[in-house]
Amino acid sequence: MIDLLRMKRVSLACLGLAAAGLFTSVIMGGQVGASGAWAWSKAFCEAAVVGGLADWFAVVALFRHPLGLPIPHTALIPQGKERIADSLAVFVRDSFLNPEALLAKLKVFNPAGRLGDWLRQPDNLETVAGSVRAMALQALSFLDEQAVRRAIGEFLVARALKWDAAATAGSVLDVLTRGGRHQQVLDAALEKVADYLATEEVRELVASRLVGYARREWPKITGVVDTFASVDKMAVNMSDRLALELVTEVQKTLSDPDHAVRQRFDAWMGDFIARLQHDEAFAQEVNAVKDRVVQRDDVRDYLEGVWGEVRRSIEADIQREDSALLQHLRSSLGALGHRLGRDPSLAQAINEHVLSASGALVERLRDGVASHISATVRAWDDASLVRQIELGVGRDLQFIRLNGTLVGGVIGLLLYGATQLVAP
Repeated sequence: MIDLLRMKRVSLACLGLAAAGLFTSVIMGGQVGASGAWAWSKAFCEAAVVGGLADWFAVVALFRHPLGLPIPHTALIPQGKERIADSLAVFVRDSFLNPEALLAKLKVFNPAGRLGDWLRQPDNLETVAGSVRAMALQALSFLDEQAVRRAIGEFLVARALKWDAAATAGSVLDVLTRGGRHQQVLDAALEKVADYLATEEVRELVASRLVGYARREWPKITGVVDTFASVDKMAVNMSDRLALELVTEVQKTLSDPDHAVRQRFDAWMGDFIARLQHDEAFAQEVNAVKDRVVQRDDVRDYLEGVWGEVRRSIEADIQREDSALLQHLRSSLGALGHRLGRDPSLAQAINEHVLSASGALVERLRDGVASHISATVRAWDDASLVRQIELGVGRDLQFIRLNGTLVGGVIGLLLYGATQLVAP
């Protein structure tokens, strides 16, 4: 703004000097038909005044009506605002958002290679970590607000109430049981049972329960037996045999794919999945249980407490200089940078995805961006539009006024000299 005002004053001063020189030349003897230095001065100043005024008119006519007079073809920018808006929008769309040109530049740019080079610089990783820390802390602070927590809780409860838990469970179990995957679960459970039954603690527990039960139910018989043999030893032997039989049965089940236990388990799983998927009454019972659980105050309080602990833990970790999360982020990004430098196929795949995504994005946005530019320029009031353009190019336009004054004066001298040469 200051440069524009300064150039306006300079061009106006130059025009004023030319006008003063013209009047001085006329007074000092430079009238029509005269000769001498003042005649040459008059020729220069007269042409300079004409050139300066003509260029002043031309410059002013771009932005407003000269002297406020509604002269045709003046105030060109305000009157052509809609045309300018459309032309500018089309220019930006076709020149900057042309898919072919943009994708060609992106291909040469090699986004994956440049990303890898950038990520291999430790300072850049620190910059990323610092930015992530600031954004994460801001996000955690936002999520800690009571209104936000309440809104999130209400949203999750509403979604959970609409969730068909029975159908989801049926679909998941159907997938999990394909190919006999549920039998693998049964195998793992049976192996755990076998290991448990084979332990000394279990056998001792079974023996003590047998002895205790026998002494309560048949005190006289156990007393008589004790006179001939120890009931405790008999219970230990029985528990050992019982554990051995159970382990043997479990091993049979594990080794026999057609065992009755497996068949009953298959039938039970199939029936349970079918009920989840097709028995509306059973599905309503499952969903009713889910709804009761979701709406319990203690469940909500528990979840809120868990979220609070998780948030505080994340926040405390991020605030530390040796943050484990940020260190993991740095190491992951650094590894990605080195991988991009060593693996051309990965870099090529990323470049192809970037080009594809960029092309689709540009196709979707280019018309919208053009419409936005056009609508924004159209919405400007005339004074704002003129002010913005004048501030951008007005200083250079004042040079046109200045040059018009000087060049006009030189042309005046040349014309005057030419007329003197051809004069009789």
